[in-house]
Amino acid sequence: MKVLFIGGTGNISTPSSRLAVAKGMDLYLLNRGKAKVDIKGAQSIIGDINKPDELEELKKHEWDVVVNWIAFTPDDIERDIELFKGKTKQYIFISSASCYQTPLSYPVITESTPLHNNLWDYSQGKIQCEDRLQKAYREEGFPITIVRPSLTYDTVIPIAVGGFDKFNTAQRILEGKEIIVHGDGTSLWTVTHSDDFAKGFVGLLGLQTAIGHAFHITSDEVLTWNMIYKILADALGKEAKVVHIASDFICKVEPSFTGTLLADKAESVLFDNTKIKTFVPGFKATIPFSEGIKRTVKWLLEHPEHQNIDEGTEAKIENVLKAYKGL
Repeated sequence: MKVLFIGGTGNISTPSSRLAVAKGMDLYLLNRGKAKVDIKGAQSIIGDINKPDELEELKKHEWDVVVNWIAFTPDDIERDIELFKGKTKQYIFISSASCYQTPLSYPVITESTPLHNNLWDYSQGKIQCEDRLQKAYREEGFPITIVRPSLTYDTVIPIAVGGFDKFNTAQRILEGKEIIVHGDGTSLWTVTHSDDFAKGFVGLLGLQTAIGHAFHITSDEVLTWNMIYKILADALGKEAKVVHIASDFICKVEPSFTGTLLADKAESVLFDNTKIKTFVPGFKATIPFSEGIKRTVKWLLEHPEHQNIDEGTEAKIENVLKAYKGL
């Protein structure tokens, strides 16, 4: 198959790119050439998808599959429909599991769980993208498949405060400082290694029965947030000094945490992966968090240039802790 990834060198997409090549797909990566990730066997098209008038090389091709890893707004979708209508047999949009109903009326999430999240602009944008694509599929036959990753990690730390592309909380654990865990830490969550995500995702490439459908792809491992932070601390070889603080309080003191916390991680969720397992037989996530986070921590400790200690985030963490203690 001839496949185009718009993006393809990020935290989630890099393992999918490598697996697609390993599966014998003719993979092209469209990006600006700034990422220092080498996907051996993939062909590169240098360009900015936001400047379609400059993408003469791209316009010469037709595709079996186009995947956009970096579309966030309806304008991005309008541009892609214009670029790829009649040029691809399948267009895959990377949405987000944060689009699902918030707060949930039922804790087990399937692909039919309503999309409704008014707390985070990011999620609202993804929902609007999905709406536009569904309209294009219904009215114009544009061959869409929608994929909704949840908290997926490889080179990032999948926690709620001071993590992901930031090393703040990990550094605080290493230095014996207090860290924040939202609520009482007993709500349930699922984190998924990008290598596991790739197994399900690459199975959808070129799958004509997936046209018109949406899928989430997650691990079946369910952990409390207390366990997630403990496993992270164990991987760092330290004991975490946890301070439990209510999510509402955290976001009242520092509203910038509202999107990633109240809109996404503040309550328990359980993902039902029956659909992806039905369409991609044999898909199974096999990397437990206790193993996967060791890989991530090892990589970050070996690449200190990626240990992003964000001063603004550090100030916010300290501000929440002081406010909680009444200092």
